[in-house]
Amino acid sequence: MKYNRTGKSGLLLPQISLGLWHNFGSVDDFKNGENIVKAAFDKGITHFDLANNYGPIPGSAESNFGKILKNNFQGNLRDELVISTKAGYKMWDGPYGDWGSRKYLLSSLDQSLKRMDLEYVDIFYSHRFDPETPLEETMMALDYAVRSGKALYAGISNYNAEQTAKATEILKQLGTPCLIHQVKYSMFVREPENGLLEVLEEKGVGCIAFSPLAQGLLTDKYLKGIPENSRAFNPNGHLQLEEISEEKIQKISALNEIAKQRNQSLAQMALSWLLKDNRVTSVLIGASSVNQLHNNIESLNNLNFSEDELEEIEKILK
Repeated sequence: MKYNRTGKSGLLLPQISLGLWHNFGSVDDFKNGENIVKAAFDKGITHFDLANNYGPIPGSAESNFGKILKNNFQGNLRDELVISTKAGYKMWDGPYGDWGSRKYLLSSLDQSLKRMDLEYVDIFYSHRFDPETPLEETMMALDYAVRSGKALYAGISNYNAEQTAKATEILKQLGTPCLIHQVKYSMFVREPENGLLEVLEEKGVGCIAFSPLAQGLLTDKYLKGIPENSRAFNPNGHLQLEEISEEKIQKISALNEIAKQRNQSLAQMALSWLLKDNRVTSVLIGASSVNQLHNNIESLNNLNFSEDELEEIEKILK
């Protein structure tokens, strides 16, 4: 495993991090999730990413991860892990369980720490921009989380380029620099290229890409239609059947041919394609099995692209 510097900070993150958005909730097989986390750590993945509402049910991924930590990572092993969590989407009913107020963010952080039985998380994120709350209030909550010792670093997620520029400037003035931005980025989702990556580079902020495989579209799973065990069929998933158009399947098939020529699976090539940009610190993968995890990690064996390959990929994606 190679570790990249996160922006201009001192923190190194593995090129591949493990996200617990799917497969670690109360509806999932706990032992399978535990085996995935252990296998990831054995392969050098030190960064594990959560959010307060991951499940289902919301909160259960953190609770399960806390049990995994207690079972397998006691003592000084905590110092070999980077654990992140977030708050910003709806977590509980009423006026204080959503968005970006100081009240919600700090209450949620306390709840997350309790669920995971941790004294602190390494990174605490504002999970999304709140148009109704002053940005200064949201950033002051992140600053307080760090100053209180409940988080070591502050991050933001799902902010656009303009919002990111303002947020990072506020945090800089407060004395708690923004460490990292977690953004949706893949071959099929290119918005970060419209100014956001430039802002992150200018401000010295790391970038971690989530949904790098476009919820499983950038795998060989959909080359022959929609299998019944796929996320598109999962009622708890976030991939909708209507997102899998005939045009998209044609693009997936064409990309798969390039991946074959590179001796990679489509998923491996999709991860490599993101990591070719040195502004991307890490990519967040999900995994439903240890085998899938190992397959994704093998993407690191071939991160180089020829100019011809990149041009061909762009033609397909247009």
